Amino acid sequence: MRTSAKILHVDLSSGESDIQEISGREMWLGGCGLAACLFERFGDPAQPPSAPAQPLIFAIGPLTGYFPLQSKVVAGFVSPYTGQYAESHAGGRLGLALRFSGFEALVVTGRASTPSCLIVGSRQLQIKDVHYLWGHDVFSTGKLLRQIHSQHSGHRSILRIGPAGEQGVAYAAINVDTYRHFGRLGAGAVMGGKHLKGIIVAGDASLDLPKERRKSYNETYTQVHHAITGQDVMRKYHDLGTPENLEPLNALQALPWRNLQATNDPAVSSISGETFARDLLLRQTACAGCPVGCIHVGLLRERFGSDHEFFYRQVSYDYEPIFALGSMLGMERASEILTLLEDAERYGLDVISCGVALAWATEALEKGVVTEKETLAPLAFNTLEPYRTALGHLALRSNEFYHALGRGAARAAAEYGGTDFACVLGQEMAGYATGENYFVSQAYGFRHSHLDSGGYAYDQNEGERDVDTAVTALVDDERQRIMVSCMVGCLFARKVYTAEQLQTCLDVLGYSALAAGLEDRAAAVQAKRWALKCATGFDPDTVVIPRRFQEITTWKGAMDPAYMNELGRAYARTIQRMAANAPRWNEE
Repeated sequence: MRTSAKILHVDLSSGESDIQEISGREMWLGGCGLAACLFERFGDPAQPPSAPAQPLIFAIGPLTGYFPLQSKVVAGFVSPYTGQYAESHAGGRLGLALRFSGFEALVVTGRASTPSCLIVGSRQLQIKDVHYLWGHDVFSTGKLLRQIHSQHSGHRSILRIGPAGEQGVAYAAINVDTYRHFGRLGAGAVMGGKHLKGIIVAGDASLDLPKERRKSYNETYTQVHHAITGQDVMRKYHDLGTPENLEPLNALQALPWRNLQATNDPAVSSISGETFARDLLLRQTACAGCPVGCIHVGLLRERFGSDHEFFYRQVSYDYEPIFALGSMLGMERASEILTLLEDAERYGLDVISCGVALAWATEALEKGVVTEKETLAPLAFNTLEPYRTALGHLALRSNEFYHALGRGAARAAAEYGGTDFACVLGQEMAGYATGENYFVSQAYGFRHSHLDSGGYAYDQNEGERDVDTAVTALVDDERQRIMVSCMVGCLFARKVYTAEQLQTCLDVLGYSALAAGLEDRAAAVQAKRWALKCATGFDPDTVVIPRRFQEITTWKGAMDPAYMNELGRAYARTIQRMAANAPRWNEE
C-alpha cells in the first residue's frame, strides 16, 4: 500500500491548486498525525490565526473507507480562540467523500476575494463565487449549496458556516452534512476569515484493493463488524445515545447546573435521555460507514397560528448540547432545549461554548457584574426567550459586550469582572463536573476537550488522589486515543479498535510496517502535536483553573485545591518534556 499521502492544496488568494505526495506515513500515520505534518509544512507558528496564509487542513487516515466507524475527519488550524495550533474532529459523510475523491487531505490557504464555495472531486476543482450566500444561516446555505451542486447526491459532503463564522466569533463552528460539526476552538471563524462560505467534497471515484488481499480483508471486516454490532457497549449509543449520561451524572453530583452553581437537581428527569427519547425522538441516523447510528434527531414543533398551525423541524441532540443549553442554563423543559439547539445551529455557533458563555453572562447579570444595558436581554436561568435573543446577539456581535463574549467567557470576564465563576478550562467546559482529574485534563489537554483523555472516567473509577498515577493515566489514555484518531476512527469504538485490532486492520491492507510500530508512532505523534501547540504559544505554566471548580461538591465530597494544583503542575512538566522531545519529521 501507499507509503505517502496524496493531498490537494488550494490557495484561495491566487486561485491556484496543486496535488502533492506527502511521504513519511511511517512517521505520521494519518489523521491527526497527517494534519500535524501538514501544518508543519504549510503553517507558520509566528503568524496569527487571521493570517490568510495559515492553513485549514482536513485529513483522514489509512483505514478510512475500508472499515466501519473509521469515519471521522481531523481539522487542523490555528485557533482564533486560543491563538494556538488546534484540532477539531467531525463525522458525517466527509471522511468517505474525501477518500472517494482520491485525496487523503485537503489543505486550504489564502483568502478568496469574494465569499466563495470550494468544490472538490476526483476530476473537478472549482472556486465558485457565492457572495449572495453571505449572511445566510446554516440551514438556508445548506439548501442552496445542494441546489448549486446537485450531482453526487449521497456521495458528497457539504460543509458550511453561518453568520457566527462570518463575524469571526471565536467559537464559530463548521456544520458538516447538517448533523455533525467541527465545533470547538473556532474552525468556523477560520473559514469565515478565508471568505469561504462552503466546501463541497464529491466522492466520485472508487477504491482499489489488491486481489490477493480481498479474502483476508473480508474476514477481518466481518470480525470487526460483528464486534461492533454484537456488543452491548455500542448498543447504548444507538438506543438512548449519549443523553443516557444525564441521570447517572446527576446522581453522582457531576452534572453542571446553572453555571456550575450546583451539580445535581431533581429537574433532571424532565431533560433526561429517556425524556428526549419518549417525547421528542424522531429517528436515529449515522455517519457514512457506521453501522451504529448514534445521531439522535428530535422533532421540534413550533406553533405559529391559532388554528393549531405548526412548523416542524428536525434537530439533532447529544449529551453535551443538552448539558450546555440545558442544565447549564437551568432549563427544565426538553422541547425548549431543542429550540435553543436549533437556534445555535442556525447561527453556526459551537453549542458547548455558547451555552457556557451565556451561563456565565446570566450569573454576571444576577450578581450585578453586568447590566441589561450590556446583555440586551433579561437573562435568567430557565427562561427561553431571553436566551433566544442572546444567541442572536452573540452570533452577530451586536455590541461591545457580545463582541467580548464572542471571544470566550474568560475574555468577557477579564473585561467586565466575574473571572471566578467563568467555567472555562482552556475553552468553555464540557459537561463533566466529576472532579480534579477531569478539570486538569481539560484545562491542560491538547484540545481542551473531554475527549483528550479519560479524566472524567478516572475521577469516577479511582479513589486515590495520587499525582504520579493520575498523570501517567492521562498521558497513556491520550496516546491510545491518538492512535485511533490517526486512523481516523470514532472514539466510541475505541474498545473495539484496540492497538491489536488496529494492527490487524493495517496489516490486511498492506501497511505491515505501520502495524509493527504503531505504539511508538502514536507516541511520536503525541509529542509532535504538543510541540506544535507550544510553538504557537501554549505555555502550560500559565494555565489557570477558575475558583468555581474548587468550590463544588461531588459524591466524593469537596474538591481538594491543593491536589488539583499539584496535579496541574506535574501534568504541565510532562507536556513540556513531550514537546521538547518531539521528532523532527522534516529532517528524517
